[in-house]
Amino acid sequence: MTVTAYTLAVGLNLFCLFLGYRFLFRPAPAAAGYGVPAEPGGDAGAYLAIKGLRDGTLGLVGLALLVFVGARAEAWFLLAVALVPLGDTLIVLRHGGAKAVAFGIHFATAVVVLIGAGLLFAL
Repeated sequence: MTVTAYTLAVGLNLFCLFLGYRFLFRPAPAAAGYGVPAEPGGDAGAYLAIKGLRDGTLGLVGLALLVFVGARAEAWFLLAVALVPLGDTLIVLRHGGAKAVAFGIHFATAVVVLIGAGLLFAL
């Protein structure tokens, strides 16, 4: 179970880094994949960059906690971070995004993050 817990935690943190990179450097496709595409004529660039910075920072903080503090700190971090994909679920639904994206991507991510937290708490 230890290998599974650590692998899932590292994978989730690396995924956050990937999302951050994607929103910073490939914002239009990232926004479409998020479930609420950016308006072509709007000033969504700043918001997409903010999301990229947020996601990338969460990934770095998660990795730092896991490496320098330990599994219990990472578990608490993941428990708190699960609020982000839950909020993303609501954002996609509120802004007319597809329910399949809201639940199949964002809500499912929240569930996986909570499973990761639970596994780390069990160590």
